[in-house]
Amino acid sequence: MNVAPRMLALALAAVLCACGGQAKLRGGEDTGADPRIVPPETSAIPVLKIAPAVGWNGVDTPKAAAGLGVKAFATGLDHPRWLYVLPNGDVLVAESNAPPGKRGIKGIKGKVMGAVMKKAGSGVPSANRITLLRDVDGDGVAEMRSVFAQNLSSPFGMALVGDTLYVANADSIVKFPYAQGDKQATGAPQKVADLPGAADQLNHHWTKSLIASPDGKRLFVGVGSNSNIADNGMAAETNRASVLEIDPATGAQRVFAGGLRNPVGIAWEPTSGALWAVVNERDELGNDLVPDYLTRVDAGAFYGWPYSYWGQHVDTRVKPQNAELVASARVPDFALGSHVAPLGLTFATGQKLGDGYADGAFIGLHGSWNREPLSGYKVVFVPFRDGRPTGSMVDVLDGFLDADLNARGRPVGVAIARDGALLVADDVGNSVWRVSAAVPSD
Repeated sequence: MNVAPRMLALALAAVLCACGGQAKLRGGEDTGADPRIVPPETSAIPVLKIAPAVGWNGVDTPKAAAGLGVKAFATGLDHPRWLYVLPNGDVLVAESNAPPGKRGIKGIKGKVMGAVMKKAGSGVPSANRITLLRDVDGDGVAEMRSVFAQNLSSPFGMALVGDTLYVANADSIVKFPYAQGDKQATGAPQKVADLPGAADQLNHHWTKSLIASPDGKRLFVGVGSNSNIADNGMAAETNRASVLEIDPATGAQRVFAGGLRNPVGIAWEPTSGALWAVVNERDELGNDLVPDYLTRVDAGAFYGWPYSYWGQHVDTRVKPQNAELVASARVPDFALGSHVAPLGLTFATGQKLGDGYADGAFIGLHGSWNREPLSGYKVVFVPFRDGRPTGSMVDVLDGFLDADLNARGRPVGVAIARDGALLVADDVGNSVWRVSAAVPSD
Protein backbone atom coordinates (compact mmCIF):
# COMPACT_ATOMS: atom_id res chain seq x y z
CA MET A 1 0.00 0.00 0.00
CA ASN A 2 1.30 3.44 -0.90
CA VAL A 3 2.50 5.30 2.21
CA ALA A 4 0.50 8.50 1.61
CA PRO A 5 -2.91 6.81 1.20
CA ARG A 6 -2.14 4.61 4.20
CA MET A 7 -1.33 7.65 6.33
CA LEU A 8 -4.52 9.32 5.15
CA ALA A 9 -6.59 6.27 6.00
CA LEU A 10 -5.06 6.05 9.47
CA ALA A 11 -5.51 9.76 10.08
CA LEU A 12 -9.12 9.62 8.94
CA ALA A 13 -9.84 6.64 11.17
CA ALA A 14 -8.27 8.40 14.14
CA VAL A 15 -10.20 11.59 13.55
CA LEU A 16 -13.52 9.82 13.00
CA CYS A 17 -13.06 8.07 16.32
CA ALA A 18 -12.10 11.25 18.13
CA CYS A 19 -14.70 12.56 20.52
CA GLY A 20 -12.70 14.76 22.88
CA GLY A 21 -15.32 14.47 25.61
CA GLN A 22 -18.80 15.88 25.91
CA ALA A 23 -19.83 19.52 25.95
CA LYS A 24 -20.11 20.88 29.48
CA LEU A 25 -22.47 23.79 28.85
CA ARG A 26 -26.17 22.98 29.00
CA GLY A 27 -29.53 24.70 28.85
CA GLY A 28 -28.61 27.52 26.50
CA GLU A 29 -25.61 28.73 28.52
CA ASP A 30 -23.79 29.47 25.24
CA THR A 31 -26.69 31.44 23.72
CA GLY A 32 -28.18 34.89 24.15
CA ALA A 33 -26.73 38.34 24.74
CA ASP A 34 -24.43 37.22 27.56
CA PRO A 35 -23.21 33.68 26.86
CA ARG A 36 -20.85 31.87 29.16
CA ILE A 37 -17.34 31.91 27.68
CA VAL A 38 -15.38 28.94 29.03
CA PRO A 39 -11.60 28.35 28.87
CA PRO A 40 -10.46 26.92 25.53
CA GLU A 41 -9.63 23.25 25.10
CA THR A 42 -7.14 22.31 22.40
CA SER A 43 -5.82 18.92 21.29
CA ALA A 44 -3.86 17.37 18.43
CA ILE A 45 -7.07 15.80 17.16
CA PRO A 46 -10.03 18.20 17.30
CA VAL A 47 -13.47 17.22 18.51
CA LEU A 48 -15.28 15.57 15.62
CA LYS A 49 -18.86 14.34 15.55
CA ILE A 50 -20.45 13.89 12.14
CA ALA A 51 -24.09 13.41 11.25
CA PRO A 52 -23.84 11.18 8.14
CA ALA A 53 -26.02 12.49 5.32
CA VAL A 54 -28.83 10.07 4.44
CA GLY A 55 -31.59 12.28 3.02
CA TRP A 56 -35.36 12.00 3.45
CA ASN A 57 -37.32 8.82 2.84
CA GLY A 58 -40.13 10.41 0.84
CA VAL A 59 -42.56 10.14 3.75
CA ASP A 60 -41.14 12.06 6.71
CA THR A 61 -40.70 15.81 6.86
CA PRO A 62 -39.07 18.18 9.36
CA LYS A 63 -41.12 19.01 12.45
CA ALA A 64 -42.64 22.46 12.78
CA ALA A 65 -43.23 24.23 16.09
CA ALA A 66 -46.67 24.18 17.71
CA GLY A 67 -49.14 26.21 15.69
CA LEU A 68 -47.16 25.81 12.48
CA GLY A 69 -47.25 23.32 9.63
CA VAL A 70 -44.62 22.24 7.10
CA LYS A 71 -44.69 20.66 3.67
CA ALA A 72 -42.39 20.37 0.68
CA PHE A 73 -42.52 23.37 -1.62
CA ALA A 74 -40.12 21.60 -4.01
CA THR A 75 -38.15 18.33 -3.99
CA GLY A 76 -35.60 16.65 -6.24
CA LEU A 77 -33.27 19.64 -6.35
CA ASP A 78 -29.47 19.38 -6.50
CA HIS A 79 -27.91 20.72 -3.29
CA PRO A 80 -30.14 23.81 -2.93
CA ARG A 81 -28.32 26.38 -0.84
CA TRP A 82 -29.83 29.86 -1.17
CA LEU A 83 -33.23 31.39 -1.87
CA TYR A 84 -34.46 34.65 -3.34
CA VAL A 85 -38.14 35.61 -3.69
CA LEU A 86 -38.97 37.74 -6.73
CA PRO A 87 -41.72 40.41 -6.60
CA ASN A 88 -44.23 38.21 -8.46
CA GLY A 89 -43.71 35.36 -5.96
CA ASP A 90 -41.40 33.22 -8.07
CA VAL A 91 -38.58 31.71 -6.02
CA LEU A 92 -35.00 31.49 -7.24
CA VAL A 93 -32.91 28.65 -5.80
CA ALA A 94 -29.13 28.56 -6.06
CA GLU A 95 -28.21 24.88 -6.57
CA SER A 96 -24.58 25.07 -5.67
CA ASN A 97 -21.60 23.64 -3.86
CA ALA A 98 -17.91 24.40 -3.47
CA PRO A 99 -15.94 24.95 -6.65
CA PRO A 100 -13.23 22.39 -7.46
CA GLY A 101 -9.68 23.16 -6.43
CA LYS A 102 -8.04 24.80 -3.48
CA ARG A 103 -10.03 25.01 -0.26
CA GLY A 104 -7.35 26.49 2.02
CA ILE A 105 -6.61 23.45 4.22
CA LYS A 106 -3.30 21.84 3.37
CA GLY A 107 -1.76 18.38 3.71
CA ILE A 108 -3.30 15.34 5.36
CA LYS A 109 -5.54 17.56 7.49
CA GLY A 110 -7.08 18.99 4.33
CA LYS A 111 -7.64 15.54 2.86
CA VAL A 112 -9.20 14.33 6.10
CA MET A 113 -11.49 17.34 6.22
CA GLY A 114 -12.48 16.71 2.62
CA ALA A 115 -13.49 13.17 3.54
CA VAL A 116 -15.39 14.44 6.57
CA MET A 117 -17.33 17.01 4.53
CA LYS A 118 -18.21 14.34 1.95
CA LYS A 119 -19.62 12.13 4.70
CA ALA A 120 -21.66 15.09 5.93
CA GLY A 121 -23.16 15.65 2.47
CA SER A 122 -20.97 18.53 1.27
CA GLY A 123 -18.81 16.60 -1.20
CA VAL A 124 -21.12 16.59 -4.23
CA PRO A 125 -20.18 18.50 -7.39
CA SER A 126 -21.77 21.90 -7.83
CA ALA A 127 -24.76 22.10 -10.19
CA ASN A 128 -23.73 25.71 -10.87
CA ARG A 129 -27.24 26.85 -11.69
CA ILE A 130 -30.15 28.90 -10.48
CA THR A 131 -33.57 27.28 -10.76
CA LEU A 132 -36.85 29.19 -10.79
CA LEU A 133 -39.81 27.70 -8.87
CA ARG A 134 -43.40 28.88 -9.40
CA ASP A 135 -46.49 27.99 -7.39
CA VAL A 136 -49.04 28.40 -10.17
CA ASP A 137 -52.23 27.59 -8.27
CA GLY A 138 -51.34 28.96 -4.83
CA ASP A 139 -51.46 25.62 -3.02
CA GLY A 140 -48.02 26.02 -1.44
CA VAL A 141 -46.29 23.63 -3.86
CA ALA A 142 -44.17 24.70 -6.83
CA GLU A 143 -45.74 22.95 -9.84
CA MET A 144 -43.45 24.64 -12.33
CA ARG A 145 -39.68 24.84 -12.40
CA SER A 146 -37.25 26.05 -15.02
CA VAL A 147 -33.52 26.62 -15.29
CA PHE A 148 -33.14 30.36 -14.90
CA ALA A 149 -29.34 30.47 -15.33
CA GLN A 150 -26.66 27.81 -15.63
CA ASN A 151 -22.92 27.33 -16.14
CA LEU A 152 -22.27 29.69 -13.26
CA SER A 153 -19.43 29.38 -10.74
CA SER A 154 -20.81 28.14 -7.41
CA PRO A 155 -23.59 30.78 -7.32
CA PHE A 156 -24.99 31.80 -3.95
CA GLY A 157 -26.38 35.25 -3.15
CA MET A 158 -28.93 37.00 -5.39
CA ALA A 159 -30.41 40.49 -5.41
CA LEU A 160 -32.84 42.22 -7.76
CA VAL A 161 -32.45 45.96 -8.32
CA GLY A 162 -34.97 47.38 -10.76
CA ASP A 163 -34.65 45.31 -13.93
CA THR A 164 -31.24 43.87 -13.05
CA LEU A 165 -30.63 40.63 -11.19
CA TYR A 166 -27.24 40.40 -9.49
CA VAL A 167 -25.73 37.00 -8.64
CA ALA A 168 -22.72 36.39 -6.40
CA ASN A 169 -20.55 33.59 -7.75
CA ALA A 170 -17.67 32.19 -5.71
CA ASP A 171 -15.29 34.54 -7.54
CA SER A 172 -17.34 37.43 -8.90
CA ILE A 173 -20.61 39.33 -9.04
CA VAL A 174 -22.44 39.04 -12.35
CA LYS A 175 -25.71 40.46 -13.57
CA PHE A 176 -28.60 39.57 -15.87
CA PRO A 177 -31.50 41.64 -17.20
CA TYR A 178 -34.82 40.65 -15.63
CA ALA A 179 -38.46 41.37 -16.45
CA GLN A 180 -41.30 40.22 -14.21
CA GLY A 181 -42.41 36.74 -15.15
CA ASP A 182 -39.15 35.74 -16.84
CA LYS A 183 -38.53 32.02 -16.48
CA GLN A 184 -35.04 32.15 -17.94
CA ALA A 185 -32.29 34.74 -17.92
CA THR A 186 -31.63 36.50 -21.21
CA GLY A 187 -28.10 36.35 -22.57
CA ALA A 188 -24.79 35.63 -20.94
CA PRO A 189 -23.97 37.00 -17.47
CA GLN A 190 -22.05 40.28 -17.38
CA LYS A 191 -19.33 40.70 -14.77
CA VAL A 192 -19.81 43.52 -12.27
CA ALA A 193 -16.86 42.97 -9.92
CA ASP A 194 -14.31 40.35 -8.94
CA LEU A 195 -14.53 38.75 -5.50
CA PRO A 196 -11.88 36.92 -3.47
CA GLY A 197 -11.79 33.30 -4.64
CA ALA A 198 -10.40 33.19 -8.18
CA ALA A 199 -9.64 29.72 -9.55
CA ASP A 200 -5.90 30.13 -8.91
CA GLN A 201 -6.42 31.22 -5.28
CA LEU A 202 -7.24 29.49 -2.03
CA ASN A 203 -10.99 29.59 -1.45
CA HIS A 204 -11.76 28.01 1.92
CA HIS A 205 -15.12 29.68 2.64
CA TRP A 206 -16.50 29.90 -0.87
CA THR A 207 -20.05 31.15 -0.34
CA LYS A 208 -20.72 34.78 -1.19
CA SER A 209 -23.98 36.17 0.15
CA LEU A 210 -25.42 39.31 -1.41
CA ILE A 211 -27.94 42.05 -0.68
CA ALA A 212 -28.57 45.48 -2.14
CA SER A 213 -28.94 48.74 -0.27
CA PRO A 214 -32.55 50.01 -0.13
CA ASP A 215 -31.79 52.57 -2.85
CA GLY A 216 -30.05 49.96 -5.01
CA LYS A 217 -26.87 52.02 -5.36
CA ARG A 218 -24.64 49.67 -3.37
CA LEU A 219 -24.22 45.94 -3.01
CA PHE A 220 -23.10 44.21 0.18
CA VAL A 221 -21.33 40.85 0.06
CA GLY A 222 -20.50 38.50 2.91
CA VAL A 223 -17.07 36.95 2.35
CA GLY A 224 -15.71 34.26 4.67
CA SER A 225 -12.11 33.74 5.75
CA ASN A 226 -9.63 31.58 3.89
CA SER A 227 -8.88 29.44 6.94
CA ASN A 228 -9.80 28.72 10.53
CA ILE A 229 -7.48 31.24 12.20
CA ALA A 230 -5.38 32.81 9.40
CA ASP A 231 -3.47 29.53 9.03
CA ASN A 232 -2.24 30.60 5.59
CA GLY A 233 -1.14 34.06 6.71
CA MET A 234 -2.99 37.35 6.60
CA ALA A 235 -2.03 38.02 3.00
CA ALA A 236 -4.38 35.20 2.01
CA GLU A 237 -7.18 36.98 3.91
CA THR A 238 -7.25 40.20 1.90
CA ASN A 239 -10.87 41.43 1.66
CA ARG A 240 -11.99 38.30 3.49
CA ALA A 241 -13.66 37.69 6.87
CA SER A 242 -15.65 40.79 6.10
CA VAL A 243 -18.69 42.37 4.55
CA LEU A 244 -17.69 44.17 1.37
CA GLU A 245 -19.47 47.21 -0.02
CA ILE A 246 -19.49 47.38 -3.84
CA ASP A 247 -20.55 50.08 -6.28
CA PRO A 248 -22.31 48.12 -9.04
CA ALA A 249 -21.87 50.99 -11.49
CA THR A 250 -18.05 50.90 -11.32
CA GLY A 251 -17.15 47.67 -9.51
CA ALA A 252 -15.26 49.66 -6.87
CA GLN A 253 -15.24 47.97 -3.48
CA ARG A 254 -14.18 48.49 0.11
CA VAL A 255 -14.34 46.60 3.39
CA PHE A 256 -17.53 47.77 5.10
CA ALA A 257 -16.80 45.82 8.32
CA GLY A 258 -14.15 43.24 9.22
CA GLY A 259 -13.14 40.57 11.70
CA LEU A 260 -16.18 38.44 10.82
CA ARG A 261 -14.85 34.92 10.26
CA ASN A 262 -17.64 33.74 7.97
CA PRO A 263 -20.60 36.12 7.63
CA VAL A 264 -23.02 34.11 5.52
CA GLY A 265 -26.58 35.41 5.93
CA ILE A 266 -26.81 39.21 5.77
CA ALA A 267 -30.05 41.22 5.91
CA TRP A 268 -31.53 44.61 6.70
CA GLU A 269 -33.36 44.84 10.02
CA PRO A 270 -36.69 46.53 9.14
CA THR A 271 -37.18 48.71 12.25
CA SER A 272 -33.74 50.32 12.41
CA GLY A 273 -32.65 49.86 8.81
CA ALA A 274 -29.32 48.48 10.10
CA LEU A 275 -27.33 45.68 8.51
CA TRP A 276 -27.22 42.38 10.44
CA ALA A 277 -25.32 39.15 9.84
CA VAL A 278 -25.03 35.63 11.16
CA VAL A 279 -21.43 34.53 11.58
CA ASN A 280 -19.70 31.16 11.81
CA GLU A 281 -16.94 31.46 14.38
CA ARG A 282 -13.66 29.52 14.64
CA ASP A 283 -13.17 25.81 15.34
CA GLU A 284 -10.87 23.53 17.35
CA LEU A 285 -11.17 25.22 20.75
CA GLY A 286 -13.41 22.51 22.18
CA ASN A 287 -17.09 21.68 22.29
CA ASP A 288 -18.13 24.90 24.03
CA LEU A 289 -16.17 27.49 22.04
CA VAL A 290 -16.69 29.66 20.14
CA PRO A 291 -20.37 30.73 20.00
CA ASP A 292 -21.57 31.46 16.50
CA TYR A 293 -23.59 34.64 16.52
CA LEU A 294 -26.09 37.12 15.14
CA THR A 295 -24.90 40.71 15.20
CA ARG A 296 -25.50 44.20 13.92
CA VAL A 297 -22.79 45.13 11.41
CA ASP A 298 -21.76 48.78 11.49
CA ALA A 299 -19.56 50.58 8.97
CA GLY A 300 -15.89 50.45 9.98
CA ALA A 301 -16.47 48.05 12.89
CA PHE A 302 -14.15 45.12 13.69
CA TYR A 303 -15.42 41.90 15.29
CA GLY A 304 -12.24 40.13 16.40
CA TRP A 305 -11.23 37.49 13.86
CA PRO A 306 -8.62 36.07 13.85
CA TYR A 307 -7.04 37.65 16.92
CA SER A 308 -9.89 37.37 19.40
CA TYR A 309 -13.44 36.13 19.85
CA TRP A 310 -16.51 37.45 21.63
CA GLY A 311 -14.85 40.78 22.15
CA GLN A 312 -11.44 40.70 23.78
CA HIS A 313 -11.01 36.94 24.41
CA VAL A 314 -7.62 36.48 22.77
CA ASP A 315 -6.99 33.39 20.64
CA THR A 316 -3.43 32.58 21.66
CA ARG A 317 -2.98 30.29 18.65
CA VAL A 318 -2.79 33.34 16.40
CA LYS A 319 0.69 34.82 16.07
CA PRO A 320 1.60 37.58 15.79
CA GLN A 321 -1.23 39.23 17.69
CA ASN A 322 -2.65 42.71 17.07
CA ALA A 323 -3.38 44.35 20.41
CA GLU A 324 -4.84 47.49 18.85
CA LEU A 325 -7.43 45.56 16.86
CA VAL A 326 -8.26 43.32 19.82
CA ALA A 327 -8.93 46.39 21.94
CA SER A 328 -11.40 47.64 19.32
CA ALA A 329 -13.20 44.32 18.80
CA ARG A 330 -16.98 44.55 19.07
CA VAL A 331 -18.87 42.12 21.28
CA PRO A 332 -21.54 40.46 19.09
CA ASP A 333 -25.20 41.06 19.91
CA PHE A 334 -26.56 37.53 20.28
CA ALA A 335 -24.88 34.12 20.65
CA LEU A 336 -26.58 31.29 18.76
CA GLY A 337 -24.58 28.44 20.32
CA SER A 338 -21.21 26.88 19.65
CA HIS A 339 -20.65 25.23 16.25
CA VAL A 340 -24.28 25.50 15.15
CA ALA A 341 -23.16 26.90 11.75
CA PRO A 342 -25.71 29.67 11.09
CA LEU A 343 -26.14 30.27 7.38
CA GLY A 344 -29.59 31.57 6.46
CA LEU A 345 -30.95 34.88 7.80
CA THR A 346 -34.16 36.74 7.07
CA PHE A 347 -36.27 39.12 9.10
CA ALA A 348 -39.97 38.66 9.79
CA THR A 349 -41.27 41.40 7.49
CA GLY A 350 -44.45 40.20 5.82
CA GLN A 351 -44.59 36.80 7.52
CA LYS A 352 -47.94 35.30 8.45
CA LEU A 353 -46.90 32.70 11.00
CA GLY A 354 -48.58 34.36 13.96
CA ASP A 355 -48.00 37.07 16.56
CA GLY A 356 -45.10 35.18 18.14
CA TYR A 357 -43.06 35.67 14.97
CA ALA A 358 -44.02 39.25 14.17
CA ASP A 359 -40.68 40.92 14.97
CA GLY A 360 -37.36 39.14 14.76
CA ALA A 361 -34.95 37.01 12.75
CA PHE A 362 -35.35 33.54 11.26
CA ILE A 363 -32.02 31.72 11.07
CA GLY A 364 -31.05 28.45 9.39
CA LEU A 365 -28.57 26.51 11.55
CA HIS A 366 -26.78 24.12 9.20
CA GLY A 367 -25.35 22.01 12.03
CA SER A 368 -22.05 21.14 13.70
CA TRP A 369 -19.21 18.78 12.87
CA ASN A 370 -16.88 20.03 15.62
CA ARG A 371 -19.01 19.31 18.70
CA GLU A 372 -20.20 16.44 20.90
CA PRO A 373 -23.16 16.30 21.14
CA LEU A 374 -24.34 17.65 17.81
CA SER A 375 -25.78 21.16 17.72
CA GLY A 376 -27.76 23.13 15.16
CA TYR A 377 -29.65 21.19 12.47
CA LYS A 378 -32.75 23.37 12.81
CA VAL A 379 -34.33 26.72 12.00
CA VAL A 380 -34.72 29.13 14.90
CA PHE A 381 -36.35 32.49 15.56
CA VAL A 382 -34.70 35.27 17.58
CA PRO A 383 -37.32 37.77 18.79
CA PHE A 384 -36.57 41.50 18.41
CA ARG A 385 -37.94 44.66 19.95
CA ASP A 386 -36.99 48.18 18.85
CA GLY A 387 -34.42 46.81 16.41
CA ARG A 388 -32.56 44.62 18.94
CA PRO A 389 -32.75 40.97 20.05
CA THR A 390 -34.77 40.36 23.19
CA GLY A 391 -35.42 37.17 25.10
CA SER A 392 -34.46 33.66 24.03
CA MET A 393 -34.43 32.11 20.59
CA VAL A 394 -37.07 29.48 19.86
CA ASP A 395 -37.12 26.49 17.53
CA VAL A 396 -39.24 26.88 14.41
CA LEU A 397 -38.30 23.77 12.42
CA ASP A 398 -36.32 20.73 13.57
CA GLY A 399 -36.33 16.95 13.06
CA PHE A 400 -33.53 17.10 10.50
CA LEU A 401 -31.67 14.41 12.48
CA ASP A 402 -33.13 10.92 12.72
CA ALA A 403 -33.09 8.68 15.82
CA ASP A 404 -29.63 7.40 14.88
CA LEU A 405 -28.26 10.95 14.47
CA ASN A 406 -28.07 10.74 10.71
CA ALA A 407 -28.80 13.93 8.81
CA ARG A 408 -31.98 13.61 6.77
CA GLY A 409 -31.51 17.24 5.89
CA ARG A 410 -29.56 20.37 6.77
CA PRO A 411 -31.17 23.83 6.62
CA VAL A 412 -29.36 26.61 4.79
CA GLY A 413 -31.07 29.64 3.25
CA VAL A 414 -34.35 31.04 4.57
CA ALA A 415 -36.73 33.52 2.95
CA ILE A 416 -40.24 34.91 3.39
CA ALA A 417 -42.51 33.92 0.49
CA ARG A 418 -44.88 36.45 -1.04
CA ASP A 419 -47.80 34.78 0.78
CA GLY A 420 -46.03 35.13 4.14
CA ALA A 421 -44.84 31.54 4.53
CA LEU A 422 -41.25 30.78 5.55
CA LEU A 423 -39.19 28.95 2.92
CA VAL A 424 -36.18 26.85 3.95
CA ALA A 425 -33.53 25.45 1.60
CA ASP A 426 -32.33 21.97 2.65
CA ASP A 427 -29.10 21.03 0.87
CA VAL A 428 -28.84 17.43 2.14
CA GLY A 429 -32.56 16.74 1.68
CA ASN A 430 -32.48 18.40 -1.77
CA SER A 431 -35.73 20.17 -0.95
CA VAL A 432 -37.26 23.53 -0.18
CA TRP A 433 -39.64 23.36 2.79
CA ARG A 434 -42.59 25.69 3.33
CA VAL A 435 -43.55 26.60 6.91
CA SER A 436 -46.94 28.24 7.45
CA ALA A 437 -49.54 28.79 10.12
CA ALA A 438 -51.25 25.47 10.79
CA VAL A 439 -54.73 25.05 9.35
CA PRO A 440 -57.17 24.41 12.23
CA SER A 441 -58.58 20.87 12.19
CA ASP A 442 -62.32 20.37 12.07
